Amino acid sequence: MKHNALAVLAVLGIGALVAFARQPRPQGQAATPGKAEVCVMTTSLGTMVFAFFEADAPKTVAQFKDLVRKGFYDGKDFYRVVRGHVIQAGGGDAPNLPPEFNTRPHVVGTLGLGRTGDEWSGDSEIYICVAPRPHLDGRYTVFGQLVEGSDVLEKIAAVPVEERWEGPDKKMAMHKPLEPVVIRSALIK
Repeated sequence: MKHNALAVLAVLGIGALVAFARQPRPQGQAATPGKAEVCVMTTSLGTMVFAFFEADAPKTVAQFKDLVRKGFYDGKDFYRVVRGHVIQAGGGDAPNLPPEFNTRPHVVGTLGLGRTGDEWSGDSEIYICVAPRPHLDGRYTVFGQLVEGSDVLEKIAAVPVEERWEGPDKKMAMHKPLEPVVIRSALIK
């Protein structure tokens, strides 16, 4: 009886693996059963890898992955680099998302969804924290975390920038790199 139960479980397990392997996979994505997907972002200064918080921000993660698979971020630059704060890329050309504020803290390497003052304005603009930013906690959608490439994040954060202050009261720092830091490719693996 014990052996029959094990045989049934083995067959069911093999069947599940076969079904998983037969699922269509987007181009450039490997089928890796049991392994969480990550974003591998190759920039002109090196490669960073991000893990996702799918349970905390499912709609944001799904839209980000879809945009990555469509090549949306390829060729975009980090247009804003603020030392001690964040680097930003993307923006526009995607549906606005509902806010998915959560309890994930803004620490070094946090991947979040940028937005304007309107909580429902987040779409495709991303930011990556280069320092802890606790004043952002619970106010922006955190949907991932840097897991490899902290040296690359540091390089990007240290590039020379042109400092500009914008907005009605000139309180928003828009530090643009003097030489573009380009996202050469972003892939979901």
